Order: sequence, then C-alpha cells, then structure tokens
Amino acid sequence: MTTQQSRAEFFVDPERDHRFNGPATGDERRMLVAFLADQRATFELKCAGLGAELARRSVEPSTLSLLGLVRHLADVERRWFRKVLAGQDADPLFSSADEPDGDFDGAVDDPEVVVAAWKAWRDEVAFAERFVADAPDLDVEGPDVWRGKVSLRWVLIHLVEEYARHNGHADLLRERIDGAIGI
Repeated sequence: MTTQQSRAEFFVDPERDHRFNGPATGDERRMLVAFLADQRATFELKCAGLGAELARRSVEPSTLSLLGLVRHLADVERRWFRKVLAGQDADPLFSSADEPDGDFDGAVDDPEVVVAAWKAWRDEVAFAERFVADAPDLDVEGPDVWRGKVSLRWVLIHLVEEYARHNGHADLLRERIDGAIGI
C-alpha cells in the first residue's frame, strides 16, 4: 500500500536540508545573500540527478525545460553581475539578437550541452558571489538599458525574484519528468 504524498514534502530529508537557515534579522547584505543562495540551491536541487532528461520540454509549443532554465539563469547572472554591475563586455552565452530564445531553443538532449550549461551557470554564480563579497556596500551601481541605473541591492532582490519564479517552473517540469514533487 502506498501513502499519499503532500506537495509540501521535501526533495530531501529535512534534517539534511541546509537551505533556508539564513539570518532572519540583522545585516541586510547577509539576508539578501542568504535568500539568493537558498533560491540557487533550490533550483539546483530541482535539477539534481538528471542528465539528458533536463532537456525535456514542458508542453508543446513551449520550449521551456530545466536545461533551458539552467542556460537562461547563467545568462541572467552574467548580465546583471558581469555586464551591468562590473561593467564588463559580457555578451550572453546562450542567446543573441539573432536568437533571442537561444537559451531555451538550444537546450537539447546532448550530454555536452548539459555539461556546458552547468559549467556556465556555476561560473557565473561564482563570479556573482565574488562580486557581492568584494563590493563595499549594496549601493554599488551600474547602468542598465532596461531599468536605467540599478544598485547591487536591487539586483540581489531581482535575482531572488527571478529564481523564485523559475523555481516554480522547475517544480512543474521536474514533476513531469519523474513525478518528484516538493520544496
């Protein structure tokens, strides 16, 4: 006999889950960094244990997939931290003016594509973490063509929102792939 599973159950044993343990009071930077780290860890957890299945699309005609989200989030991290805040000449890795949806369209069932996507995402997250750690304060600013001048504070809040939204997508995609549900 099987027992019903609640959608709120965890992917991992709550005793071993180290997400969502960040500070709830005190320093703003520590809280924002912890919230973003938790969202990144949640996204990675939603994709854990999968290989080529990451490229499975949600439903036609959508090109949404977990692999597309990995590629998209690598480009999002790159844009905000390298290009906008650090002022680097950092074009997107997976999309372009000619292929604006290349992050999703190019997310194909190929082991090399999967490895490259995860490497890019991890490289961009590492850069972002270093940038935030080295920034003198949350008022560091950079010019953005979409928003105008933005602060590091705004970028951190935006990235928490970006990951939270895509983690919702990842929930549904993962359930479609293998039935896994949870936080």
